[in-house]
Amino acid sequence: MQELFKKHWTSLLGALFVIFSILYLFKYTLDQGWITNSMKTVAGLLSGVGLGLVGFKLILKQRFLIGEIISGLGGAILYATFAFSGIYFALWDSITVFIAMLALTIGLTVLSYLFDLRILMNLALLGSLAAPLFLRPEQDQTFSLFLYLLVLNSGYFWLSIRKHWSEFRLLAFVGTWLTYAVYVLHFDPAMDTLWSMPVRYASATFFFYVLGFLISSWKVNARFDGLNLYLGFVNAVLFGSWCVVLLGGILEMAYPLAVMGLVYLLLAWTAYGISGRQATFAVSFKAIGGVLLLLLAFSEMGKGLAIKPLISVYVWGGLAVLLMAGAKRFRMEGLQLVSMVIWVGVTSYWFNTTWEVPRGEWFGVYLPFLNGAAFAWILLAALGFWYSLSVSFAALKEDGRRFLSCLFAVAGHLIVGGLLTLQIGNMFTEYDLGSFWILNLTLSVTWGVYALLLFLWGAYSNQRLFRYFGSVVLILVSVKVLFFDLSGGDSIYKVLMLLIMAVISFTISYINYRWKTVPAAPSSSSGPEYPDDDPFPLAAERRAAGKDAAVE
Repeated sequence: MQELFKKHWTSLLGALFVIFSILYLFKYTLDQGWITNSMKTVAGLLSGVGLGLVGFKLILKQRFLIGEIISGLGGAILYATFAFSGIYFALWDSITVFIAMLALTIGLTVLSYLFDLRILMNLALLGSLAAPLFLRPEQDQTFSLFLYLLVLNSGYFWLSIRKHWSEFRLLAFVGTWLTYAVYVLHFDPAMDTLWSMPVRYASATFFFYVLGFLISSWKVNARFDGLNLYLGFVNAVLFGSWCVVLLGGILEMAYPLAVMGLVYLLLAWTAYGISGRQATFAVSFKAIGGVLLLLLAFSEMGKGLAIKPLISVYVWGGLAVLLMAGAKRFRMEGLQLVSMVIWVGVTSYWFNTTWEVPRGEWFGVYLPFLNGAAFAWILLAALGFWYSLSVSFAALKEDGRRFLSCLFAVAGHLIVGGLLTLQIGNMFTEYDLGSFWILNLTLSVTWGVYALLLFLWGAYSNQRLFRYFGSVVLILVSVKVLFFDLSGGDSIYKVLMLLIMAVISFTISYINYRWKTVPAAPSSSSGPEYPDDDPFPLAAERRAAGKDAAVE
């Protein structure tokens, strides 16, 4: 086909000019009122049929090029006549237009299929799509218009699949969406309801092409890439853009995005099965597109609600978990990196918004550490510790891996500190504990106990990192107690709090003493020896065993 167009493109261009001149003549005579509408219809039918017969006679005489061009002009005139009579002035009712369109399309399709009349069909398709654009009816005959487009698309898609003439899909797709745009802009139809006519026609067009491109890919050796993939992407973009225009102020975009996301996940699953369960680029592209659309939908849901940040954390945190699981399952470092970037972003977002987010009560009852906000903290902390345990990039040296492991472990513990602080504060507010206890003292004791637990875990796992971090927490708590908590009036609670902090400090001293005095086991029975200043001995042991993982 490419070589044919290179040789005869000037002839085809001339034929296009003839088609457009005929269409313009239709409109001009209409505006001038020179002849009646019935006379135009009869003239269009006679000229279209006459050119078609002349063209086929030439084809039978082996003069294919000129014969196809003339026959194509005849087909284009007939399509324009049907559009004029059934859409522009509604001289024919919808069923008459449908029958005429169906008969012409079937006839041209069968002849083109049997005799490979590719140029004829291209010209007829161009004429049929150009007719509604040029004529632009004055009456809202939208049902006839889209019935006209349905017949065209069905016939040309079938021929495109059977003969592998891909340009038919492209022309029909572009022409249909362009006609839809002209329909909305020219008619300015009512768009003040959820299921208005423009929404219906846009939805029908979108789903028609989703199904059409799927069948086309299936029939062409089960290949889902190439033109079908690209046009499918454009189809989603166009439909989403029209939803913004048509549904603005009526429905949140979250719902159309969710529907599109489910559609493309279903497409990915179908393509995966048809292609022999191979995760090809096209399958992955559809799956990733579906997931992103769902994420965008979930991110938009609840817009304007106080609980919106909590929904966003669940959605993006869940995506980070899935990406990390996929990275481990398929050994893809790229997915691991994307998961970590998402985690950093959503954690920063949560720290910025959590103070004003509702507590996530269950049926109006607040349960400390068992509520929606607490689960968000727990999700982010668990991810941080998972990264610390599993971080591994081939390009990183040992020191780089240790640094990342340390960084994620510290970040995870900071999130735990945020969880403790917020939940205890909410508990005081909910149960009015401030009437007989002091919130600041409770937080100091809690953080002191947390520092003790860090030391205990460091001693148990033989990791100096936790001792270092616990020391920092203990120092900060001590500064808070001595310079802030003890200010103001005297209270028996302050005495009790000082005693508790003393116990915590003595316990930590005892742990440090026992840690330092425990003799090292012989290397023959306990594995490799590590330098005294190595804060990650268990991590080194795991790496020596081939697990290549840093321990938090």
